[in-house]
Amino acid sequence: MDIIFKTSKLEKICNDQKLLVRTHGSQMAKLMRRRLDDLRAATCLEEMRYLKQTRCHELHGNKAGQLSVDLDHPYRLIFQAANNPVPQRVDGGLDWTKITAIMIIGVEDTHE
Repeated sequence: MDIIFKTSKLEKICNDQKLLVRTHGSQMAKLMRRRLDDLRAATCLEEMRYLKQTRCHELHGNKAGQLSVDLDHPYRLIFQAANNPVPQRVDGGLDWTKITAIMIIGVEDTHE
């Protein structure tokens, strides 16, 4: 899957291991690297459903249209589909089988 980043600062942090560790700590950096590698290796978002440890799911409420994967509880890697146009199912939901590009938005606790 193609990955782009919401900001150049976020891209720099996520692509520089030393900076990633300095910013998020070694455990979180390890998990972020693993999740980014999982996302890059997937041909479409649907494949992430089969990696149970990621718990990839769509968010709701004010984060509708965004998705997340688990990091170190309670933190999650937040992203959204970057295909243009965003693939939709007939019922209006995201068509995970056709999402082949994502934009990383950031890391946050979605329970706050």
